[in-house]
Amino acid sequence: MAQISKSAASLRIMGDELAPSDVTKILGCAPSFEQTKGQETVNAKTGNKRLAISGMWRLDTNRCEPENLDAQISKIFNQLTNDLTKWKSLNDRYDIDLFCGIFMKEEMEGMEVSPASLKILGERGVTLGLEIYCPDENAL
Repeated sequence: MAQISKSAASLRIMGDELAPSDVTKILGCAPSFEQTKGQETVNAKTGNKRLAISGMWRLDTNRCEPENLDAQISKIFNQLTNDLTKWKSLNDRYDIDLFCGIFMKEEMEGMEVSPASLKILGERGVTLGLEIYCPDENAL
C-alpha cells in the first residue's frame, strides 16, 4: 500500500461563548487563527466578507508531503499544556477536534495513526476528524 501523499492538521476549539484570549491563556500558546462569534472575517482566497457564526481558536501545522500525521500531532500538542484538568475544563465548554486533510494522489493509498498519537487525543478529549480528498480520476 502506498503512503498517503499529503496531510494537513489543525486543532480547533469552537463555541458561541469562546473568548480566544481565554483559550490562549489556558493552553499557553497563541493560535494561528482566532475569531469571536459575530466578528467580521475576510476569506483570504476570495476576499469575501462574512460574520463568524461561532467563536474559534485554531492552531495549524505545516502540511506534510508525504503524510505524517503523527509528526503533526506531536508538533501541535508539544506547544500546549499537558495539564489534563485544563483540557477537561475546555471540553466542558467547547467543541474540540483535530481537523485533518488527507490528500491522495493514487487510487490506493493508506496511513496509520500511532497509539501514542491516539493517546494524546484521547486523554484530552479531542475528536479526530478526517477529510479525505481522493485523486482526480481523470488524472489516473
